[in-house]
Amino acid sequence: MMALYHIPLFLLTGAGASMIVAAAMTQEPDRQWLAGDPHVHSRWSLDYDESKNPPAPIYDDAIYSIPRNAQKGKEFGLRWMVATDHGGPNHATLNSDEAYPELEQSRQMVPEVLQFYGLELNMPGMDHHTVIVPAGEDESMTLFEIESRFDANERWPKEPGRDTEAARIAALGYMHKLSKPPLVFANHPARSASGIGRWGQNEPDELRRNMDVAPDVYRGMEGAPGHQAKGLERDGQPGRKGARGSYGRKGAQTLGGFDQMTAVVGGVWDALLGEGRRFWITAGSDSHIHYTELSPEGSDFWPGEFQKTYVLAQPTHEDIFDGLKHGRVFVSSGDLITELDLVAAASARQATMGETLEVEAGTPVRIVIRFRDPDAKNRRGDNPRVARVDLIVGDLRSGPSVSPRDRNESARVAGRFTAADWSARGDSYQIETILPLSRGVYIRVRGTNSSELEPSMDPIGEDPWSDLWFYSNPVFIEVR
Repeated sequence: MMALYHIPLFLLTGAGASMIVAAAMTQEPDRQWLAGDPHVHSRWSLDYDESKNPPAPIYDDAIYSIPRNAQKGKEFGLRWMVATDHGGPNHATLNSDEAYPELEQSRQMVPEVLQFYGLELNMPGMDHHTVIVPAGEDESMTLFEIESRFDANERWPKEPGRDTEAARIAALGYMHKLSKPPLVFANHPARSASGIGRWGQNEPDELRRNMDVAPDVYRGMEGAPGHQAKGLERDGQPGRKGARGSYGRKGAQTLGGFDQMTAVVGGVWDALLGEGRRFWITAGSDSHIHYTELSPEGSDFWPGEFQKTYVLAQPTHEDIFDGLKHGRVFVSSGDLITELDLVAAASARQATMGETLEVEAGTPVRIVIRFRDPDAKNRRGDNPRVARVDLIVGDLRSGPSVSPRDRNESARVAGRFTAADWSARGDSYQIETILPLSRGVYIRVRGTNSSELEPSMDPIGEDPWSDLWFYSNPVFIEVR
C-alpha cells in the first residue's frame, strides 16, 4: 500500500492549495455545482392489467404530474431533473402524445428547473435503465423511436426476441449512431442480486459489453437507488417494514443507502474504473408516490428531498448534459454536502472529476479535496456534519481481460481524514495530501456523517436520515 504524505495544517490554508482549487473552479468561470435528479416518474408511468387483451393501463404506478414534480424539485433545491416514465404495450405513443406536451408545459411553469425528456427503458435482457435525450426540437421523436423500437415491454402480445442481449446490443448501437446520442445509465443495478457479489439481472460483463458497443452513450449507473423512504412511517419516523431502495433480498440490501456495486471498495465499480473505463455514478429519487401517501401506498421522497446528483455546469441543458457525459458529477444524501472538488495536480498540470492527469513515473501528485458542509438544516430538520472523508485509490490494470472480472483487489482506502486533518473557511473545508506514484491509478472520495469505517448493510426499517454518505466520481492519473 502506497504511503500518503500529509501536509501540515498551516500549509493547507496557504496560497498553493488555494490556487489549485481556485484554478480547478475557474476553468469554466460560469460553471457551478447544480443539484438535480436524473430519475423521476409522473402519472404517465403505468401498470397494466394483462388479464385483458390488449392489456388495460392502470394509472397508479406514479400519481403526480410533471409540473408537480418540478415544483417540488424547485422547493428542495433542484436546478435540473429528468422525466423518466416507463410503461408497457404502446407506451411510446402515450409518452409522445401525453407526457411530452406536459413536460413542455412544465418547462414554462417551472423555468427555474431545467427539465430533460427521458425514459426509464425496459432494457432488453437487463433491468431498467434511464435514457436522457439531449434537449432540442427533435427530442420527442428521438425518444419515441428508441422506446417504440427497443423497449422490451412495448409490444403485445409480448415478443420474446425483444428481451434479449441481441436486442439490447441493437438498441445501444442504434443510439450510438444518432447524430445527437442520448445518455444511458443503469438503474438500481444490484436490486435483483441475491447476495454480496451474487448478481441478478445486471451482470458486470453486461455492463462492459454495453460500454464497448456504445461508449459515448452508456455512461454509468445509479450509485444509490431511489425509494429511500421505504422504511419510514407516514409521520416520517423509521420502523416501517421496508428496505431502502426496495432492496429487500436478505443479504443483498443497500450499504449506507448505496448499491453494492458502488459501496464495496474493490467491487464492481472499482473493477470497471481499474480498466480505465469512464463510468460514472448518479443518484435520484425514483419518485413515484411520496411515502406520506396512504392510498396508493407510497415509499418515495420528492425529487431532491433526500438525494441529489450534482453536476458542475453552466445552467443550460447543453452543459448539464455535457457534465453528466464527462463525469463532472458527485452525489450526496440528506444534504450532507452541497459542493465537492477533487483535484490532482503535478508539474503545473491538474485534473478534476472525470478528467485525466498525465505524469512522469516517480512524480508526487498533490491531491486537494474541498467540500462544503452547509451550516443549515436539511429537509428533515437536521444539520448533519461530515465526520470523515476517505480517499480511495485503485490501480489502472492493463486490458479488459484482467481477472477477477467483478473485483479490483488493488482498490483501497488510502487515507481517512477527520476534522483534525482539514482546514476551514466558513462552511467550506479543505484537505491536502501528497500521493507518490510509480504506476497509473484512479482516485475517488467518499464521506459520511457516521462512524462506520465501511458502510454496513442497511436493516429493514432504517432511518435513512441518520446514515448519510457522499461519493465523488473519479480522477484518472496515468503514468508515462
